[in-house]
Amino acid sequence: MAGGKTPVQAKPAPQRLTRHKAVAPAPETPALRKVEGIRKVEVIANPLSGSVGPGACEEAANLLAAYDLDVNVQRCEAGKLGEIIANALAAKPDLIIVIAGDGTARAVAEAAGPGGPLVAPLPGGTMNMLPFAIYGQTTWPEALEAILTNGVEKRISGGTVEKHSFYVAAILGSPALWARAREAARHGKFWLAFQRARRAAEQAFSGRLRFTLDGAARQKSEALTFMCPLVSKAVDSDASGLEAAALDPTGAVDVFRLAVAAAAGQWRADPSVNVTLVRQAYAWAGGPIPAILDGESVRLGRTALVRFKPNAFRALVPRSNAEGEAA
Repeated sequence: MAGGKTPVQAKPAPQRLTRHKAVAPAPETPALRKVEGIRKVEVIANPLSGSVGPGACEEAANLLAAYDLDVNVQRCEAGKLGEIIANALAAKPDLIIVIAGDGTARAVAEAAGPGGPLVAPLPGGTMNMLPFAIYGQTTWPEALEAILTNGVEKRISGGTVEKHSFYVAAILGSPALWARAREAARHGKFWLAFQRARRAAEQAFSGRLRFTLDGAARQKSEALTFMCPLVSKAVDSDASGLEAAALDPTGAVDVFRLAVAAAAGQWRADPSVNVTLVRQAYAWAGGPIPAILDGESVRLGRTALVRFKPNAFRALVPRSNAEGEAA
């Protein structure tokens, strides 16, 4: 360029390398596991019950979320158990899971009956008589996992006393009063416990039952116990009756001996105990008959008709517990 300076050409700007972070592939959602024959599930939970825990509703929902199930969880509220059970049955579920105490478990099983949905009464109470009889000594999350992964149906037999049902054991007579004292102490009501214990002591050996077993001759005893086939050691699980035992201690020495025998698992061999298999029993007394049904205290009238119920309800149990006695 004449009379001018040679222009300086600008250097091209250096290219910037763009670094892309490696993106991990999104994790695959695990396939929901199926439970054979079960799609719709109702859960009845009482977080305030003995061994349930405050987060039971959420924990149960989380455990069930891994399965291809339509789940509805109901939290128990005081005075609404009947309504809650009715709502659960109205939903027509395949399975009702109970995470609550013995009374709730018995109420759900009774309402479901032999023609209703499967019932899983998981350990959630203080005594857990029915849950432990079915599932053995375990926790409710462990029992729940077991029935979801390897569950089968087991028909449970039981008994009735008037309008009440039981599936493990029933005690009629004055010894049942001691359980009411223990129940009061368990809830911290020690004065009430003392009063009930004193009353039980005063009535011991004075409120004898009259009874007849399967229409046989009339007898007398201090108490009658009925063991269901689910837990009876004297009959197998397919037995067509209840194991009935008449307890007839005549004084404090006999009571002590009977207690020692019971602790050793040999109470049936005690001379004050008479064991037989029955389908029906009738008992009467001079006043209201105290009773314990599956660990819960019940006050009966002056008469009580006990019947064997061969097909009480359908339970969902682990396959290993389906035959014979529970673990």
